[in-house]
Amino acid sequence: MNEGTMSMNETLALYADGPRLLEAALAGLPPSGLDLAPESGGWTIRQIVHHLADGDDIWKVFIKRTIGNQSGEFTLDWYWQFPQDDWAERWAYATREIEPSLALLHASRSHVVQLLEQVPGAWEKCLLINWPGRYGEMVSVHWVVEMQARHVVMHIDDIRKLRLSHGV
Repeated sequence: MNEGTMSMNETLALYADGPRLLEAALAGLPPSGLDLAPESGGWTIRQIVHHLADGDDIWKVFIKRTIGNQSGEFTLDWYWQFPQDDWAERWAYATREIEPSLALLHASRSHVVQLLEQVPGAWEKCLLINWPGRYGEMVSVHWVVEMQARHVVMHIDDIRKLRLSHGV
């Protein structure tokens, strides 16, 4: 997992553009539209926005840790102890306003892009991650940034499908 599949420039461009793409997917949505959910069950648009901001915030710690100190291992045991739906409930995704989460996503992405552009060799740095139920593996900053860039795009697609299915 230490190699991404996109080039550094492609990944950085998509990563940096994520907040704008998300806001474009939300454009024109009435406030009540934030609470649209799939008919088969799942997260609302509001919950997706909070999930994206929190995920970026969590993985930003990996990126900064790896750039600053490649010794030891990175663990999210505290987070992986519970399913995503539990975190959505614990962090009140269903009721919070989205503006602070959108601002956090913008700030986090700008901060990380600046680091990656200014710190020589940051892109290739790796750190050991112990995934739940698996052995540890070395994971690169490139891989994590690409994962997060694609994560936003995947959920933007979910938002578009929700809007389409509800005619909003």
